[in-house]
Amino acid sequence: MTDKPNEPSAVAGDLPPAAPRPAGEPVRSPFDSPTEQFATPSGVQTTEKLPRTDEELGLDPEVPLYSQVMNVIPGAADSTTTEPSSTYTFASIPPAPPSPADSNGRVRRRDDRRGTLDLGLLLLRLIIGGTFVYHGLQKATGWFHGPGYDGIRTAMENGGWKHVDLAAPLLIAGELGGGIMVALGVATPLAAGALLAVILDAWMWKQSMVPGFQYSAKGNSVELESVLVGLTTVLILTGPGRLSFDRNRGWATRPFWGSFAACAAAIAAAILAYTYLHGGNPLTGITFD
Repeated sequence: MTDKPNEPSAVAGDLPPAAPRPAGEPVRSPFDSPTEQFATPSGVQTTEKLPRTDEELGLDPEVPLYSQVMNVIPGAADSTTTEPSSTYTFASIPPAPPSPADSNGRVRRRDDRRGTLDLGLLLLRLIIGGTFVYHGLQKATGWFHGPGYDGIRTAMENGGWKHVDLAAPLLIAGELGGGIMVALGVATPLAAGALLAVILDAWMWKQSMVPGFQYSAKGNSVELESVLVGLTTVLILTGPGRLSFDRNRGWATRPFWGSFAACAAAIAAAILAYTYLHGGNPLTGITFD
């Protein structure tokens, strides 16, 4: 009794069996030669065309080939490796711009160091604020040999002020409140503007008492008031510096148009207040002969 090799059973729809392999021919596999074209089995007719183009394979024709974009990427045409270039143009983060250089070719670096500037501005604020607080306490409480509230009201009435009940509290509040805020560096443009308006009214008041320019006159000098006007104006224009509560504000280290506006508002407020509460002409009899 002879053994017969197991043969697969025929299934409906399967291809007919191929012709028997000649004796002695080695068994071949498609993996031995992937690019080899095998003959179509006998008795099978195929009408389907094998895909050969990108369109037939279903590829997107809009995708460029590497040979088409290699010139777009700097360094890709001359590179022999597959590593991307350090200046890849399609990177989401652009490279840092080059450092600016002056006409001599030297690199200009930004210097944020301020040296003793902030310390100087702190000292300036303490001098201005302390001076105004000192005079405000003299008028409000009578400390430091001051006139007190009743004394300043009497002095303002004798000096020609019309609405003493309003003028005296405004004067004391401006000196005390503005002085404390300037010393601490809180809302410095507004606080220094209030002090500038107060000291301008004081300057005009003393200047109007006697005809002529009273800058260095004996008994009625406006020299101190003139110096305080200059100091408060300088503080508005420079800002309080970083050693203040305004250190995170733009006007603390880089004041600009806001400083001009604060100065203009302070001058306008001083003129309006003096015109309404006093009304005299501070420039009467001034000559420069």
